Amino acid sequence: MPLADPKPSARERPRLVTLTTDIGWAYAAQVKGVLLSRDPRFRIVDLTHTVVSHSILEGAFLLRACALPFPSGSVHLCIVDPGVGSERQPIMVRCQDGSLLVGPDNGVLMPLARALGTAGVFRIEPEGLPTRRPVSPTFEGRDLFAPTAAELALGKAPEDLGSPSQAVHFDLPAPRWGRGSSEVALLHVDPFGNLVTNLPHQELLDRIGPVGSHVSVEAGARRLRAKVVRTYSDLEEGCLGALGSSFGLTELCLRGASAQGILDLKVGARLRLLPSDRDWKEGA
Repeated sequence: MPLADPKPSARERPRLVTLTTDIGWAYAAQVKGVLLSRDPRFRIVDLTHTVVSHSILEGAFLLRACALPFPSGSVHLCIVDPGVGSERQPIMVRCQDGSLLVGPDNGVLMPLARALGTAGVFRIEPEGLPTRRPVSPTFEGRDLFAPTAAELALGKAPEDLGSPSQAVHFDLPAPRWGRGSSEVALLHVDPFGNLVTNLPHQELLDRIGPVGSHVSVEAGARRLRAKVVRTYSDLEEGCLGALGSSFGLTELCLRGASAQGILDLKVGARLRLLPSDRDWKEGA
């Protein structure tokens, strides 16, 4: 009886590859096809393909929040690229934990890179890729970034595929405090219409009010009141609430409906939170 093939060592196995994009599932399938055609053993994890189109802010936030728990040494491919086909650099980032990031040099990679410890930035040189195909000026994610991620996942070093460079600076916005209120930014709208801000929820509890208190939400000329709660079920139907999201950040929600539908805010919007005296209810 022939002996079974020996199990490949950990070093021989391709690294895990994550995908974060704003391109939707059909285009993402093409990216995964490129990866799997290079090696069918790839373990590919979709973090999200529904980043708001061209939103570097939301892409950077979700990439950092979702990729951080993954094993050290993973390859994180991010395609949120409003400058596709332009002179912006295609880059790789080596992190101190051994992880490697691939994507456009527009800032979207940098919050995760700093969280993992940036150890080097490299410009991707297409001629460094072992198998080259024509690069579409409208889909470098498939034709340049995906082949690069594949080679890195198979053990190539960034130095093998490019040259040392520098990346543009980008930080996620921080909340700003003044006179008992906080100016916050909207980082993410989830599928339920819940609004995730950049305010750590513990700061809201400590500086504006504990669970059971109320917060005033000022968005442009609109001013609504929300109840600070622990979970969605603590709200009455149609009531606006403020609670701690799974990201650890303050989230505005509406039980049984979409807070985004009421407030009509987009990612990047600024709003002000301050203490209040009662809650707001839809139709009241």
